[in-house]
Formats: sequence, structure tokens, C-alpha cells
Amino acid sequence: MTTQVYLDGAVPYPAEFAEIYRKKGYWLGQNLSNFLRESAQKYPQNIAVYDADKAVSYAEFDHLVDYCTSHLYQHGLRAGDKAVVQMPNHYQFYVLFFALIRLGALPVMSLPAHRFAELSSFFKQTQAKAYFCADFGAQKFDYRELAEKLQQTAPCLQHIFVLGNAGKFVAIQNLLKETHILDEAISPTTADQVAFLQLSGGSTGVPKLIPRTHDDYLYSVRESAAICRLSQSSRLLMVLPAAHNFSMSSAGSLGIFYSGGAVVLGTDPSPETAFSLIKKHGVTDACLVPALVRPWMDKAAKDQDPILSTLRCLQVGGARLPDAVATRLIDEFQVNLQQVFGMAEGLVNYTHFDMTKEQIIHTQGLKISPDDEILVLNDNDQPVKAGEVGHLLTRGPYTIRGYYQAPEHNARSFTPDGFYRTGDLVRIREDGCIVVEGRSKEQINRAGEKIATEEVEQALLTHPQIRLAALVAMPDEIMGEKSCAFIAWQAQTDDPSPIRLAMSVRQHLKDYGLATYKIPDRVEFIEQFPYTAFGKIDKKRLRQQFETNTNVLA
Repeated sequence: MTTQVYLDGAVPYPAEFAEIYRKKGYWLGQNLSNFLRESAQKYPQNIAVYDADKAVSYAEFDHLVDYCTSHLYQHGLRAGDKAVVQMPNHYQFYVLFFALIRLGALPVMSLPAHRFAELSSFFKQTQAKAYFCADFGAQKFDYRELAEKLQQTAPCLQHIFVLGNAGKFVAIQNLLKETHILDEAISPTTADQVAFLQLSGGSTGVPKLIPRTHDDYLYSVRESAAICRLSQSSRLLMVLPAAHNFSMSSAGSLGIFYSGGAVVLGTDPSPETAFSLIKKHGVTDACLVPALVRPWMDKAAKDQDPILSTLRCLQVGGARLPDAVATRLIDEFQVNLQQVFGMAEGLVNYTHFDMTKEQIIHTQGLKISPDDEILVLNDNDQPVKAGEVGHLLTRGPYTIRGYYQAPEHNARSFTPDGFYRTGDLVRIREDGCIVVEGRSKEQINRAGEKIATEEVEQALLTHPQIRLAALVAMPDEIMGEKSCAFIAWQAQTDDPSPIRLAMSVRQHLKDYGLATYKIPDRVEFIEQFPYTAFGKIDKKRLRQQFETNTNVLA
């Protein structure tokens, strides 16, 4: 049957599946505007957000959203309009997000690290009429100059709002001033409609746009909050970009708002900033990507600070946490670790607090919903044997049925019966836990032998002097592809030469038990890894260093 589309190219859930999800109580018919309103009524005096210089209660939060909604309406925004939101971690981000939702407009969730290439693509795809940004970002990047450039190339862009020194644009601070609330401004979309557009977390290329409905997203939020055991006393430290899907819903800020707790916003993820906020606000929970875990551990160990053990829970997601790092967190730092494996397209898995230590260290946990359907297939789309590694496909009550405005890509990324091809290589254990073994696109084909980069990276990180590691493919005329390991090394005064270090790394992998063909053909030591906007190691940029980096090696 032909799939119907709506909202300029968002693929809906088939009617028969939507009926099942409603009957089973997954979809409650609640939109995000009422979601916040209900929390404000339940917890009016509770603090919802701690910013650097402001604490916002739930009652004030809801009022600010109403004021902002009316101001946006007065500036000419209407239900159905799209708006690119590129905001730093300040409470105004949440007010703007919910105000756009309450207006019936669709936020497009950009990240602070995005630049003209990504932003111009978002405007082209969505015809967004508004852009929200700060005045300056990291390294004094001027978003106002970016806004002017976007204005010149995106005729659809009519309204620019800036937090801080707005210059010739509209100051976001003015949108939050008390005003008469216009009833006609409040027109949120219904729960079965698209609420906002998230971004795919791919490591290369311009992110694809992900249409999330109120119903599907809030189901994920509610279940995540329960799994994560959030409550009114929860204080979640947010140092990752607030607009990131992990930050919003796993269980994230929305899980906190559902539970009546507080989000503690940090402007950068450094351990110095984070540890200060943990102590100041009595933070109970924090969420990190794996690349940020090691600096936190190093700082805590150096200062002999038991701060990590004061957290009720440290969540790590966005990429697989190396088993060796997970072991250290639990054994050395007494951290109550929760691994999270998910994607902005939908499926999320968690380790649970009552799982065994072995499950928490060596798996990425269990799926949220009994109706999360999971397939593990080989290269020919046939099921693998139980426990074997294969390609992960999924569909369910909070997994999208197609990217926004992307019919050609959808034909590749979704099966005819609606399963999403995640690009992940996984295996499912007898206990039902999922183990992520890498990305199918990150496999290295070395003379016909397939190397899963994740496996080699896990082995490298068992070396006590390796802080970070990434394995990438490099072209080879004879073998087709060879492997190169990029390593951030914890230097010691008696370290041998780089060539001997590379030899010792290879010997470590042999002793670990890796097959000979999996031992890296080349090893490079680097001081700083490049990262994507989503906090993942940028392997595309690493591969580009083959011609320019002559530091090393063997």
C-alpha cells in the first residue's frame, strides 16, 4: 500500500500501528504544551531550571512560555511555521522550545557547533521563517554574522532573534517580558502530529531531519523517566548541548520536567565547571558522552575528589562506552553507572540499576518498550543465529517511519514494512541485553577480512596509557583497505620512541588476543581528537590526516 505523507514530507505511522499503540497506552494524546502545563500545575514551586544566574520555578517557566508565545505571535510567527533553534545552554532555550510548540510552530533543533553548511541546509529543507541564536559562542564565534549570511542565502528567513547583544536583530530577552497573553497565539499541534524536527547523529555529512510527534516522543520520555527513577528530588546536570536528543529525552530535561525535578545547566563540559555545579546544586544525575568521561575521571583522581561517587547516577550514551572505562568507573570511582544506547530516530536501550555488574559493564541494556521490534540481520538481510553479530533494524511506538523531506534516503534507510536500518552492528545476548559492536559503515575490509572498528578500539583502551583511540580505514592498492589506529597517549617520562611505542601497542593487542589481521597496520599518536557536533570522534577528519600528518609512525 502507498504510504501517505503529511507536513511537507513527514512519513506518518500506519493507522493500524497507531491504533495498537493507543490501545496499549503508549500514546496518550497529550501534546508537549499540555505536558509542561500539567507539570507546572503539579509542581508550581519546584525549581525547574538552574541557570548561571537564575532559578526558574515551574510556575514561572509556564508563564514565561505564555509570554514568549504571545510575543512571537506579535512578531508575525504563526502555527505551521518552522524555526531553526541554535541556542546555548541557558534557560531561554527551554522557554523558546515550548513557546514555539505552544504557538504550533515547529522547532528545528540545531546544535551550537553547526555552521553555515548545516544551517543553510536546514533552511533549504524546511523553509524556516525564523532563526534563534546567541550573540557569541565558543572561541568568540559571532552568530550574528552567520545570521546575516543566512539571510542573504535563505529568502524564507524573515525573523532573527538573538540572546545577548542582538545588534540590529530582536533581543530574545524581550520575548520573555510580561505581556498580555493572546489566546489566538496558543495553537499547538495535536498529539499525533509532528512536534519538532530533531537531527540525525551521523558522524559525517549534513544531518538529516527527524520528525518527532508529541505522542511518540512523550512515550519515550515517560518510560525513560521511570527506568531512570527520576523524581522531584532529582537534579540533572546538563553539560551536553541542551538540544541534543540524548539531553532532551533519555531521560534528559523532559524526563526531569515530567518528574518535577530540576535541570542544572552548565555552559561547558569541563570537569572544573561540572564539579563546581555538582557541589553547588547537590546534583544527583549527570549525562555524558564517552569522550568526556576520561577527563572527569582524570580530574577526580588527580584531586583525590570522591565527587563522582556522590552522584546517584552517571549516564553515558551517544556512543559505546569502552568496557575498560566502565570497569574503572565502577571499581575505582564507585560510580552508579547507567549505559544508554539510542538514536534520535527512536529506539533507546538502558542498563537498569538492578542489573548485575557484568551486564552494566559489558552491555548497553534493554529496550524501552515490549513493542520495540528488533531484527539482527546479515549482509543479505537474513536473520543471524542467536548471539551472533549483525545489522540492527528496528520499528516501534517511538521510532520514526521516515526522515523529513528525504524520499530517496528513506528508500535506503527503511524497509518496505517500516523497519529502520540503524547502521549499528549488534548482538543480542540470551538475557535480552543488546551489545553494540560497531557501525556497519565503519567496518574495514582488509583483503576480504572484515574488521569491526569498535572491537579493536575496545581492545586498545585496555592499555593503561591509552586515553582515547579510534580505528579508521586507509586506502591501499593491494589490500583494498588497511587500518590505522589514532591514539591519545598518556605520556610518561621513560616512554620510548614513537616507533617503539607503536610496536608495544601492537604487542598489547596480540597479548589481548586479537586476530592478526585486526592488528592496526599503522599507529598515529595525536594530542587532540576532532569531534563532530554530536560529540563523536570525527573519523572523516582523521582519515584526511593521512596526507598531512607526518608525526609518526609505523
